[in-house]
Amino acid sequence: MQRRSFLRILSATGAVAALPQLAHAATTHQVSIEGFKFVPASLAVAAGDTVVFTNNDRAPHTATANDRSWTTPTLRNGQSAEVAVVAGMDGGYFCSIHTNMKGALTGV
Repeated sequence: MQRRSFLRILSATGAVAALPQLAHAATTHQVSIEGFKFVPASLAVAAGDTVVFTNNDRAPHTATANDRSWTTPTLRNGQSAEVAVVAGMDGGYFCSIHTNMKGALTGV
Protein backbone atom coordinates (compact mmCIF):
# COMPACT_ATOMS: atom_id res chain seq x y z
CA MET A 1 0.00 0.00 0.00
CA GLN A 2 1.36 3.41 -0.87
CA ARG A 3 2.08 5.82 1.96
CA ARG A 4 -0.38 8.41 0.60
CA SER A 5 -3.19 5.83 0.49
CA PHE A 6 -2.32 4.62 3.97
CA LEU A 7 -2.46 8.19 5.33
CA ARG A 8 -5.80 8.83 3.60
CA ILE A 9 -7.26 5.74 5.26
CA LEU A 10 -5.91 6.80 8.65
CA SER A 11 -7.19 10.33 8.13
CA ALA A 12 -10.66 9.08 7.24
CA THR A 13 -10.79 7.00 10.41
CA GLY A 14 -9.45 9.80 12.58
CA ALA A 15 -6.42 7.70 13.50
CA VAL A 16 -3.84 10.17 12.20
CA ALA A 17 -4.08 12.35 15.30
CA ALA A 18 -3.31 9.31 17.44
CA LEU A 19 -0.15 8.43 15.51
CA PRO A 20 3.23 9.64 16.72
CA GLN A 21 5.23 11.53 14.14
CA LEU A 22 6.27 9.14 11.37
CA ALA A 23 9.66 7.69 12.14
CA HIS A 24 12.68 9.11 10.31
CA ALA A 25 14.73 6.49 8.53
CA ALA A 26 18.27 7.14 9.72
CA THR A 27 20.66 8.16 6.97
CA THR A 28 24.44 7.90 6.80
CA HIS A 29 26.00 10.98 5.22
CA GLN A 30 29.55 11.08 3.85
CA VAL A 31 31.80 14.14 4.14
CA SER A 32 35.13 14.01 2.35
CA ILE A 33 37.97 16.19 3.58
CA GLU A 34 39.96 17.13 0.50
CA GLY A 35 41.90 20.15 -0.70
CA PHE A 36 41.59 21.63 2.81
CA LYS A 37 37.77 21.69 2.44
CA PHE A 38 34.79 19.72 3.70
CA VAL A 39 32.90 18.26 0.72
CA PRO A 40 30.01 18.90 0.84
CA ALA A 41 30.42 22.01 2.97
CA SER A 42 26.79 21.91 4.14
CA LEU A 43 24.60 18.92 4.98
CA ALA A 44 20.91 18.66 5.78
CA VAL A 45 20.66 16.09 8.58
CA ALA A 46 18.13 14.82 11.12
CA ALA A 47 18.46 13.42 14.61
CA GLY A 48 19.37 9.75 14.33
CA ASP A 49 21.52 10.25 11.22
CA THR A 50 25.25 9.56 11.12
CA VAL A 51 27.90 11.70 9.47
CA VAL A 52 31.10 9.94 8.39
CA PHE A 53 34.08 12.25 7.94
CA THR A 54 36.88 10.79 5.79
CA ASN A 55 40.23 12.52 5.40
CA ASN A 56 41.44 12.35 1.81
CA ASP A 57 44.17 14.97 2.34
CA ARG A 58 47.80 14.36 3.21
CA ALA A 59 47.49 16.74 6.17
CA PRO A 60 45.72 15.71 9.40
CA HIS A 61 42.28 17.22 10.09
CA THR A 62 39.39 17.19 12.56
CA ALA A 63 35.73 18.11 12.35
CA THR A 64 34.81 20.07 15.49
CA ALA A 65 31.53 21.80 16.34
CA ASN A 66 31.78 25.58 16.64
CA ASP A 67 30.44 25.25 20.19
CA ARG A 68 32.84 22.31 20.77
CA SER A 69 29.95 20.01 21.74
CA TRP A 70 31.38 17.28 19.48
CA THR A 71 34.61 16.55 17.64
CA THR A 72 36.30 13.81 15.71
CA PRO A 73 39.75 12.61 16.67
CA THR A 74 42.59 13.87 14.49
CA LEU A 75 42.17 12.05 11.19
CA ARG A 76 45.19 11.18 9.09
CA ASN A 77 45.05 10.39 5.37
CA GLY A 78 42.54 7.60 4.73
CA GLN A 79 41.07 7.62 8.23
CA SER A 80 37.37 8.12 8.99
CA ALA A 81 35.29 8.94 12.04
CA GLU A 82 31.55 8.79 12.63
CA VAL A 83 29.49 11.43 14.40
CA ALA A 84 25.98 10.54 15.57
CA VAL A 85 23.53 13.38 14.94
CA VAL A 86 21.38 14.35 17.93
CA ALA A 87 18.62 16.93 18.30
CA GLY A 88 20.00 20.44 18.66
CA MET A 89 23.22 19.67 16.79
CA ASP A 90 22.41 22.28 14.12
CA GLY A 91 25.28 24.59 13.29
CA GLY A 92 28.74 25.04 12.00
CA TYR A 93 31.90 23.03 12.41
CA PHE A 94 35.56 23.54 11.53
CA CYS A 95 38.94 21.81 11.50
CA SER A 96 40.65 22.55 14.81
CA ILE A 97 44.05 22.28 13.08
CA HIS A 98 43.20 24.44 10.04
CA THR A 99 40.55 26.84 11.38
CA ASN A 100 39.82 28.34 7.95
CA MET A 101 38.14 25.02 7.00
CA LYS A 102 34.42 25.28 7.74
CA GLY A 103 31.25 23.27 7.24
CA ALA A 104 27.67 23.19 8.55
CA LEU A 105 24.96 20.77 9.62
CA THR A 106 21.43 22.07 9.09
CA GLY A 107 17.93 20.87 9.83
CA VAL A 108 18.45 19.18 13.19
